[in-house]
Order: sequence, then structure tokens, then C-alpha cells
Amino acid sequence: MKALIYDGSHAGDAMAARVEQAVRGQLPSRGWEVETIVLREQRIGNCAGDFFCWVRSPGLCNTHDDNRVIAAKMVHSDLLVYLTPVTFGGYSSALKRMVDHQIQNILPFFTTVEGETHHQKRYPVYPDMLVAGWLGQPDPKREAIFQHLAQRNALNMHARTSVCGVVATNETDAALTARAAEWVAALERDQSSPRLTLPVTLAPFGKLRAGSAIAAVASARVAASLNEAAPVRRALLLVGSPKTKKSTSNSLGSYLVRQLALRGVEAETLQVYPTFSSAERTRAALAAVDAADLVVLAFPIYVDALPAPVVAALEAIAANRAGAAPHGRLVAIANCGFPEAAHNATALAICAEFARQAGFDWMGGLALGGGEGLVHGAPLEELGGRAAAIRQALAPAASELAAGRPVPPAASEGLARGVIPSWLYQWMGAYG
Repeated sequence: MKALIYDGSHAGDAMAARVEQAVRGQLPSRGWEVETIVLREQRIGNCAGDFFCWVRSPGLCNTHDDNRVIAAKMVHSDLLVYLTPVTFGGYSSALKRMVDHQIQNILPFFTTVEGETHHQKRYPVYPDMLVAGWLGQPDPKREAIFQHLAQRNALNMHARTSVCGVVATNETDAALTARAAEWVAALERDQSSPRLTLPVTLAPFGKLRAGSAIAAVASARVAASLNEAAPVRRALLLVGSPKTKKSTSNSLGSYLVRQLALRGVEAETLQVYPTFSSAERTRAALAAVDAADLVVLAFPIYVDALPAPVVAALEAIAANRAGAAPHGRLVAIANCGFPEAAHNATALAICAEFARQAGFDWMGGLALGGGEGLVHGAPLEELGGRAAAIRQALAPAASELAAGRPVPPAASEGLARGVIPSWLYQWMGAYG
């Protein structure tokens, strides 16, 4: 049996070697052949979101770098192990960069799993998954988000069995060994189970199918002080899509910003991918973030969470604001390629956690399912009645945000209702 370990740590993180040693020590005696790949040492570009791995070279990423080899190794493994610091409740940007490329290992065609839309298998068998993260100290909220992301990844990557664990950086080597033994034992115990279930600790999220679940996650931890907050004077839109100005993320975020402008808010737009690609532009972007009363983050869902370059940008913003007095506000707009908006909930929870850690007031989140086929980068005003429901959700959200108040639940629920029935979306997707 083959086990493949993805080390998603950043340089200088000594915890990665300790957790890797603890996990690796459990496997050979159980008959596992183990290979570790330190992802930061590989040449891995960002997923371009072009879907060429589905339609031009099926099963093979259009980017010719180490991600192709690593993705092939994943398919030929029996166990896939993710190692990462828990980053705002999600994965590090180093790990997420490779995770984003794993769509080449599934099919573009849709199927329904327990009432949700997911992609079909490309291969008959996929590896089981073990996801191990570490925190400086226990944090139930971040751990719950992390566990949920791992479970969603396992579901979408067709793992029969998945185990997720979180450890603290101050744990002894003996304690880490004991935890790793528990994880591996759980994998062996659960390999006879044909279905994945949500961890009990994720009760606040439920199964994240209904619009009300999106609203609950999007409005979580809104600061009580916002009831008397000052109006917004300056906003910054960060668009986190590789398609930049031609993206659905840009369309959604730009419409919200235009609605803010009608209410007297000055706004600036930055595209995350080119902006955070150099040290000089990153410094300018960090200054723009600090100068804004409100940051609007609009992005697509990549493998159940934010795209890797967006995670890297959030890491840079949080590091820049470390030790500073809390200031500014954050709202997030997520859109996914599945018709159910609930697929965005994990990413919105990560955004809320980022806001808390980076000293922003969390103003809530908005989630759209299946909007790419409709919006496709066009200005919402040009889409007429087809995008009426989207505009009707974003306009009142802008009114409240401009006044310094969080996104109203009615706006979150309105956008989450979707623009097309799941059965029709699946049929159109298969035809396309």
C-alpha cells in the first residue's frame, strides 16, 4: 500500500517535520510504503481556472509543472496525507496551491450525493485521506472549520474514508505520536464504512444546504459595536479570480461597489492575482487595505475554499496587521460552480475567521451558486431580468454596508436561493 504525504508548511515551520515524523512512524509497520512531498520546494503554478484539464487535455493540467506529476502520484496512492498549519480555519496557501490542481483528477460531469451536486469520478478508486493541522493553541472554532473543509474535500475527491485531526504546537513528541496512532487506527477502523459523515463538532454548520445555513455562517461573529458604527467613506474591492476583470467575481464585486458609490462611498478595485505577485505591488495593496473603511473580497470557490493566491494574500494582510489596533471592516462575496450556494459556506467561515484574526469587523458574507453560466464576467446591469434576483440581493446589502451596518440576512438568503434549478443546471453542464 502506498501513502503520499503533502507537506504544506511554510519555510521555517518546525512543526511540520514533527507531525510528519509522527505520522510516518505509524505507517511502515502497518505495511505502508511512504513518500513525502514538501510542496514549497516544488514548481507549482496557480490553477488558472480555465478547465482545460476537463475539455482540452482530460485528466492533465494545462500548466506543465510539478503539479502534473504530483496529481498522478495522488491517483496511484492508497492514502493521501495533508499536513498544514491551520490558516484561518483552512489550509496554508502552500498546500492549497496543490489542492486546487486536483480537479484534473475528477470529471466535469455532475452527480447528486445526498441532495447536493458534486462531480463524478474520473477513476474507479481514490485514496483515503488523513488531514492533520496544527495551531499555536486550541481553538474550537478554527478546528471546526478545518474539520469541515477536510470532510468536504474528502467527499468531493471521492475518498471512501477520511480522518482529520488538529494538534497544538506545544504538544510533546510523545503526545504527537499518540495522536498519529489514533488517526491511523481510525482510518483502519473506518475503511469498511462506505459513507462519509460530518463530525459531531460541526453541528453549527449542519449539512450546509439551505440558504438559512449560508446566512448563519455569513452573519457569525458580527461585532456588537457595529450597531453604532460610522458610515463607510472609502471601500476597497479585492477580486480573487484568475480571470480578473472578466470573472463572475469581478461582476458581483463591481456591482456592489457601484451601489456603494451611489451612496457616496469612494472605491478602488485591485485584482489579487497580479497585485500580490510582486513585493512592490503587495506593499501598495497592503497600504490600500489599511486605508479602506470597508474591504470587499470577491472570489470563486476552488475545491471547497478560497483559491491559493487569495489565501496567500490573506496571509500577507494578517501578517502586516499583526500587533496593530483593530480597524476596518470586511465583507465577502463567494460564488461556486455548483447550483447550491451552500457549497460556499466553508469559505465564508474562513473569511470570518480571517477577519477576527486580522482585526477587521466582520460585516457578513454573500454566496451565489451556479452563477458562472449566467454572469460569465458580464456587468450585472447588462443581463437584464436574468440577473434581477442577484441585483435585488446586492443592492440592499450595499445600503446597509454604506451605513456601517452588516449584510442583512434577507440579502444573504436572497442571493443564496440560486438562479437555476439543480436538475437544469446539471443537464446544461453535461451538455456544455
